[in-house]
Amino acid sequence: MSAALKSAALSILRPFVRYLITQGWTYGALAELLKFVYVGEVIALDQRDGKPVPTDSRVSLLSGIHRKEVRRLREELQSGSGEIALRHGANMSAQVVAAWVACEAYRDPQGEPLALPLRAAGAAASFENLVRLVKADMRPRTVLDELLRAGVVEQQDDMVRLARGGYVSDLPEDRLAFMGAHIGDHLRATVHNLEGRTPTYLEQSVYFDDLPPIVPGEVRDDLRQLGEQVLQEAYQRIVRAEKTAQSAQAGDLGAPQTSKKRLRLGVYYYEDDMPASNSAGEQP
Repeated sequence: MSAALKSAALSILRPFVRYLITQGWTYGALAELLKFVYVGEVIALDQRDGKPVPTDSRVSLLSGIHRKEVRRLREELQSGSGEIALRHGANMSAQVVAAWVACEAYRDPQGEPLALPLRAAGAAASFENLVRLVKADMRPRTVLDELLRAGVVEQQDDMVRLARGGYVSDLPEDRLAFMGAHIGDHLRATVHNLEGRTPTYLEQSVYFDDLPPIVPGEVRDDLRQLGEQVLQEAYQRIVRAEKTAQSAQAGDLGAPQTSKKRLRLGVYYYEDDMPASNSAGEQP
């Protein structure tokens, strides 16, 4: 392993392993999981490159896992990927809040989310019409109950007000599913770029060190607001592009059906103390 790749792997693994330790995961538990991942990814890489389904011997050679273990792990893979899907109610609730914050019809002249009546005539802004806007295959009442439970909205009589600018579930399973989806796609974007594939994906950050301790506290709220503005603008642009594409497709009934795409744009923030230098002048 090259020194640069080893350093990158350590930087990625350290915070995750630290969390696993707090959850009672030992090295053996993670090692067993890595076997599962290695076998699955060897198969996936051959499929991506248009190669035949690899034999157990080939998977063993590329993964370093014994052939008997490879056979057992392949059987597990056939029964399911092992990935935890985001709970349907959480997924729908997150989409409803995103639309509420970003869509102009659901914001006041100052850009703040409107308080919504539960229902309204026609296409007027209402909570029920908002749920229909995101094509949620759940009853509006069910979505509202989830948002009320999570403390994201407040209801007074027939009016619903957004209490927070984003949906964050209070259930550990939901938070872990969000984490896996977000960090997984971030890593996929990075690997995509490292492999030199096109188009190159956006994968950048702003980094400062040696800052006076007071600076993060002064800018933290401003940076959060900037990030929310970027995501809101992104949501609006994607929705407009989707409507344009749907209109064009409706006008060309003879056009062949193409596979669907998905995308994710994320923003994150982190701060920490600068590590102390050791006696040799190097950071630990």
